[in-house]
Amino acid sequence: MRYHPHSPEDIQAMLAAIGAPSVDALFDSIPRELQLDRPLDVPAALDERALLVHLEQLAARNACTPPFLGAGAYPHHVPSAVDQLLMRSELYTAYTPYQPEISQGTLQAIFEYQTYVCLLTGLEVANASMYDGATAAAEAALMAARLRPDRKAIAVSRALHPAYRAVIRTYLEPTGLEVREIAFGKDGRTDLDAARKAAEGAAGLIVGYPNYFGVVEPLRELSQVAHDAGALSIAATSEALAFGLLASPGALGADLAVGSLQSFGNPLNFGGPGLGFFAARESTLRQMPGRLVGETTDRKGRRGFVLTLATREQHIKRERATSNICSNHGLDALAATIHLSLLGKSGLHRLARLNYQRARYAREQLAAAGITALLSGPVFNEFTVAGDPATLQGKMSAAGIDGGYPLGRDYPELTGLLLCVTELHDKTSIDRLVAAVR
Repeated sequence: MRYHPHSPEDIQAMLAAIGAPSVDALFDSIPRELQLDRPLDVPAALDERALLVHLEQLAARNACTPPFLGAGAYPHHVPSAVDQLLMRSELYTAYTPYQPEISQGTLQAIFEYQTYVCLLTGLEVANASMYDGATAAAEAALMAARLRPDRKAIAVSRALHPAYRAVIRTYLEPTGLEVREIAFGKDGRTDLDAARKAAEGAAGLIVGYPNYFGVVEPLRELSQVAHDAGALSIAATSEALAFGLLASPGALGADLAVGSLQSFGNPLNFGGPGLGFFAARESTLRQMPGRLVGETTDRKGRRGFVLTLATREQHIKRERATSNICSNHGLDALAATIHLSLLGKSGLHRLARLNYQRARYAREQLAAAGITALLSGPVFNEFTVAGDPATLQGKMSAAGIDGGYPLGRDYPELTGLLLCVTELHDKTSIDRLVAAVR
């Protein structure tokens, strides 16, 4: 079956309208030697049945074992209900809902998403989502600078995700703001004394929670360090499932909480798309980036939802806007919202606890096999192991196991792997991992 959008008559009519003698003439601006003078060298077209067989054969070549790899993108189970509900006509769009009278489904979904983010982070307000955790962290740095305009530096823990740190540096370079990196200790946690020094005169202090090594930072103490120095405390989280087990950033004194919600409702998809979250205290609301959805009532008193505070955005406020982000990852945010609603409070806690328990089992079994922890701090579902990365990954690959991120790529002083264990890794798969690297 072929699909021809235009008949020969349609093509001739369009060429006549623009005064071109042929379709080939439309490409005359391209030098002749750069034009392909033969058909593309691709296999012949397949019919639907043959194509399905071919795709099934390709899919069968994929490894079925979930990778023991996180480092910012985490393998989690996505309930079938998520994809099914995403296809509902009231919700199946990520475009900006400027017309509330025809966008109530999308607006309510975003409002519910914002509510979930506030519940997870323990803060009062959240925006409609960001592109990813790295840009959310960079926007948090800029927001801190707007709230502390007399300060010209941002303190950033070196244990924060390397990609987050890179994006922060890129965002801040043209502003003239200094990025002060804070060392971490042998346990993988941000050094408190170094944090005190870096926070002096800084607008904000950004730490991972958990950090890039999977280590749970002493966020209450670090928030106090920031506040003592007159800076904002900013928690950045790439594995948001940890909020099901750990105290929320807001409860531990953080002023802003940012990061990624890819762990909920969004599969890995070869690295994207994902979504970022951004939450803050209500007192800082007008300096938040992105858009917010609010609840209201119409003239008949009926509940409704509208875009709120959109006048902060670049297409309205131009150079006085709070950021150049005037969109959001609506479909990904909806997927996370559906997943969180299916889990509920107790389900979220059980899932987080299961991740923690399986990661702990993996650490204990690896230690018994002689593969010890590289950093000794408390962890959630991600942890470091000491050893030559190439040797460890070679043994895993020989056993048909994927996973492990070489820490030396971003931390030359560290020799080891970053491993991740989630609910997808049962006892059998963990035991296979241990046997492979023993």
